[in-house]
Amino acid sequence: MISRLLRTIMLSVAVTLLTLAGLAAQQAGGTLNLIVQPEPPTVNVGVNRLGPTTYVGNKIYESLLTYSADLRPLPRLAQSWSISDDGLVYTFNLRHDVKWHDGQPFTAKDVVFSFQKFLPALQARSRLNLAEVKDIATPDDHTVVFTLKAPYPAFIYVHNTAVLPAHLYEGVSDFRTAEANSKFIGTGPFKFAEWKKGSFIHLVRNPDYWDAGKPHLNDIFFHVIPDANSRAVAFETGQVDVLRAGDVENFDITRLAGLDGVQLTEAGWEFLQPVGYIHLNNRHKPLDDARVRQAIAHAIDRQFIIDTIFGGFGHETNGPLSRQSRFKDTSVETKYEFDPAKANALLDEVGLKPDANGVRFELQFVPLPYGELWQREAEYIREALSPVGIKVNIVATDVPGWFKRLTTFDYDLAENFVYTTPDPAIGISYAYTTLEGDNAGTTGGNVHGYSNPAVDKLLADAAHENDFDKRKALYSQAQKIISADVPLVWTHDIVFPTLYRTKVRDLITTGLGTDENFADVWLAK
Repeated sequence: MISRLLRTIMLSVAVTLLTLAGLAAQQAGGTLNLIVQPEPPTVNVGVNRLGPTTYVGNKIYESLLTYSADLRPLPRLAQSWSISDDGLVYTFNLRHDVKWHDGQPFTAKDVVFSFQKFLPALQARSRLNLAEVKDIATPDDHTVVFTLKAPYPAFIYVHNTAVLPAHLYEGVSDFRTAEANSKFIGTGPFKFAEWKKGSFIHLVRNPDYWDAGKPHLNDIFFHVIPDANSRAVAFETGQVDVLRAGDVENFDITRLAGLDGVQLTEAGWEFLQPVGYIHLNNRHKPLDDARVRQAIAHAIDRQFIIDTIFGGFGHETNGPLSRQSRFKDTSVETKYEFDPAKANALLDEVGLKPDANGVRFELQFVPLPYGELWQREAEYIREALSPVGIKVNIVATDVPGWFKRLTTFDYDLAENFVYTTPDPAIGISYAYTTLEGDNAGTTGGNVHGYSNPAVDKLLADAAHENDFDKRKALYSQAQKIISADVPLVWTHDIVFPTLYRTKVRDLITTGLGTDENFADVWLAK
């Protein structure tokens, strides 16, 4: 009979061999084939934060922190950090062994340049973050100390934004048009190699990456494939290894998930917490009347959108926060049931009578140019509003055109989905706080032109309150008012499924999902 000691030794050997086999597989390299849809305007995430840009660019550029699925901050370019007891001083200790892709050392100077100059010049959200800061100090090349003007608990969640190389921008006065923007020099696990417009973006392994032994992959191809059916075929035939939400029609997801060697997951959106919108331009008549906005909300069957257009992936929502938010309070929200009769009554009450053709007024609708799902939703909205006398004219455009129209208020209705993020102070505040002028630099901001002084005060007070229970109470009051005012129509709390072949390992390891840097991803043989 085999002895207990021998069995123990054999088991240990077996475990060791399996572990070594796993490590060997992780080190084996290989090429990961993905789809980027639509083709991004740039892969510099300091210049643009749209979804396709961050999907590719986050493999090149890195931030101080990343975040776990339960929203704990995790080290990235900052290896450690501390927060003072009064919540005013954030000290980040940077890694010493990081180099930019052109060989220059990464230092505290790069962090200060990015946070204080580059990002605020191009991103509205970064300008708001900087407005919270009283002082930034760099006691040495690898320490950055932010001192805030007042407690701002959300500050720990603003450090997933890219750090840019300061040395490439020396002497530059206009960061929007800087030549360095298209050099794509980051600190990330992958380096930019080639971009063949309309065909692919190619990234290759960074052999000098600071995290020794990573990345495991040799390279990544992001393929540009023009239509959803072709993208589904590319996955079925093995041309690509991963499908993200929006790459294919949602009705195709269940079928593709049933293929041999394919996995489906809904994980990886815990940090971004996306919510779907129909923006209503509150600056345009008659949308400046809350009763008209309420009528539009009642005229749209949002459960139909979830069940039929998005294939059952999604949840009902009646307010600005995602179901995943710890500040969500459904008890205070006004619910907008699908009720065309009520919509008609509200429009009659406003005095918007139908003409001889049954039309009360016309609206210009700018759909989200992100593929077939959003086009179908736009067509549904047009059909849904017709019976209540609202004629909708769809104005199709490309991504830059859509971006420009929204940020300059050049629309009546517009599709969008927005990352509401873990903290309302950075996720929803700037979408509902009064804004003067345009909203250049962000499509997640207040592009609907909503303004309510009571909401402004509640959001500001909640953002600067350290006590969690008091914050939650303030956000509940804000949600109650915003939901009643319905400055936009919340179509659904989004579920974005990801399909991938089982040979792709450690694809989703944090709350940022496929927007992560993919240093951990490897391919099983």
